[in-house]
Amino acid sequence: MARIVGIDYGLKRCGIAVTDEFQLIASALTTIETPKLFEFLKTYFEKEKVEKVVVGDPKDLRGNDTHGTAPVKNFVYQFQKKFPTMELILVDERFTSKMASQAILMSGVKKTERQNKGLIDQVSATIILQYYMGMKR
Repeated sequence: MARIVGIDYGLKRCGIAVTDEFQLIASALTTIETPKLFEFLKTYFEKEKVEKVVVGDPKDLRGNDTHGTAPVKNFVYQFQKKFPTMELILVDERFTSKMASQAILMSGVKKTERQNKGLIDQVSATIILQYYMGMKR
């Protein structure tokens, strides 16, 4: 089998998560500055076998688009141009940042590390990926 990559897309940085080769476990991988995201993905796709990419789709409480939706749609458009054979799936990302902050707090991480927005992005990407994995079962 191949891995699935999860992305929490942001204007400044993106959290990246990935499954194991058997698609059983989702783990935080890294945080990438947004301008370097395509370069990172190209390199990662060359090194690892990836089946698909799951991207968080920002929605408000009623399921409507938010201020973060247009940049994600632009990313999706650019992604499909650069990687036309790679499957990309949008997944509702409501509450992932809050859930990530809560998970980090409950894990006992020190206060200074909890304020690391890159860590929150990674955990958010992991939650997005776990949510998708739960949907497909």
